[in-house]
Amino acid sequence: MTLHPDEKIAGVLTPLFALRGTRDLGIGDIGSLRVFLSWSHNHGFRVVQLLPINETGSDHSPYNAISSVALDPTTIETTPGALADLTEEDFADATKHVDLHALSTGPVAYTIVKPLKRALLQRAFARFTVTSWKKNDTRARRFRAFLRAEAAWLDAYALFRVLMDESEGGERWDVWPEEQRTFSAAQKWLAAQPAAFRREIADKMRFAMWVQWIAATQWAALRAEADALDIALMGDIPFGVSYYSADVWADHEIFDHRWSGGAPPERVFETDPFTYKWGQNWGVPLYNWAELRKRNFDWWRQRVVKVREVFHLFRIDHILGFYRIYSFPWRPALNAEFLPLTLEEAETRTGGDLPHFRPHEDDTPEHRASNRALGEELLKVLIEVCGPHTLIGEDLGTVPEYVRPSLLELGIAGFRVPQWELESDGQLIPGERYDRLSVVTYATHDHPPIRVMWDTWMQTIEAAIHDPEKLAEKRDFAWWEARRIARWCGFDVPEIMPFAKVHELLLAGLFRSNSWMAICMITDLFGTAQRFNVPGAVADTNWSSRLDLPVASWKNDPTISAKMHAITALLTATDRTAK
Repeated sequence: MTLHPDEKIAGVLTPLFALRGTRDLGIGDIGSLRVFLSWSHNHGFRVVQLLPINETGSDHSPYNAISSVALDPTTIETTPGALADLTEEDFADATKHVDLHALSTGPVAYTIVKPLKRALLQRAFARFTVTSWKKNDTRARRFRAFLRAEAAWLDAYALFRVLMDESEGGERWDVWPEEQRTFSAAQKWLAAQPAAFRREIADKMRFAMWVQWIAATQWAALRAEADALDIALMGDIPFGVSYYSADVWADHEIFDHRWSGGAPPERVFETDPFTYKWGQNWGVPLYNWAELRKRNFDWWRQRVVKVREVFHLFRIDHILGFYRIYSFPWRPALNAEFLPLTLEEAETRTGGDLPHFRPHEDDTPEHRASNRALGEELLKVLIEVCGPHTLIGEDLGTVPEYVRPSLLELGIAGFRVPQWELESDGQLIPGERYDRLSVVTYATHDHPPIRVMWDTWMQTIEAAIHDPEKLAEKRDFAWWEARRIARWCGFDVPEIMPFAKVHELLLAGLFRSNSWMAICMITDLFGTAQRFNVPGAVADTNWSSRLDLPVASWKNDPTISAKMHAITALLTATDRTAK
């Protein structure tokens, strides 16, 4: 499939885990996504955007995966029929002690879902071993071919995955026994073990590899279905990779282990004292670009190749990191210790370093030119691998003035969030002036939905009616914000207006903009207040909230049907449906 900015299109963003299937096991997977693709196609959308689908660790965040390329086993459709080696009897036996109704109707219960899916995969693998592997039939030979083709990353990942299961520290490889803390050391340790133990580890590694083969096979089939529907799948690659990943464990040399990437202080985070004072310390290791350059950026090339096997397009989360990244000279585990310190005390504690942008601050023309040159060098490597108009850059946050011109020159679409695109007088830049090579959206997975935004303004205005003296300033600001976005969309707000009256008008403004892609969060499409992640918050509600109804039942829901009938008409009227 080839997409070009000459043709304006629309898409919908949804976390895979949030989708419900008619027979899912408490989390959205390829089965529910297949139905969602068809639904999206029927309503005129050309793009379906997902969050990262790499295997997650103990915090379940898709942006903190334990591998830059391994696919998450929870995305696999683990039902009889979908898994060739899983019988109805196996399924019934593995699920007999699980309340499947509660699991499929509530939020994602990862502590139940992950072990359950793993148990089903283990049963299927056991049957595959007997019926295919030992007989070396056609499927076994395909699996062996996969093992050979993916050996560059798969061998290290599989051993990491086995050692992770054996360790009480999970993916925390830095607390594993000394002889297991790197891939090379673990290989030597394993070679010195008794033959029976080595065979046991080899069997466990083969299971981890088989799971990846099954995942790759199912995702390849799904991509083919998307091709048939003329739907482009958009994936997501975080700029950073978890420090506690198979990548860092196996390839120490290409990472900087002292500095942690993050984002600078943001004064809007008044409820988060550390972010307010120091910034966001994500804990991702910086890259040793000099070492990667010697290796022709092989790790990044591999990462892009693997994501392109599944997705037609992909977004790089925090593409600004290629140019420069805000960095901390301590890991997140020490955040609490640094919170009360003064700058001088922190500097003494770190031996002279404070958080700052690396490799350079944007404080001089020379530093800005150097940062821009680095970003363009690195992104050209990715474009060389993925091809033109397939890479999307999430360029939000503290954006240097040279980044957007740089992205445009490279042919990379950046993001436009209307409420943040300002003229010098504080008004919003009209959507018709947006660069065609851009993606317009009201919200990403990290932002509150437009309903929350609008309702907050209206509630503030209404509250001021009862206490005008105290709330006058907040009321005036809320009117300013509401009328400003309304003008951007081409309508007036003469009085307090409930969200239901403005929902379609807000979407119409988005679709009318000049941007190549107009992407709606699924919650913005449906006009709900649901959130999937609150940045900086540590809570069970993050990465676990799910949509209320199974995708297959949306067509029978009168509220959803009415909304989508109107939205499909809007897509047609704004020339964003397939030609």
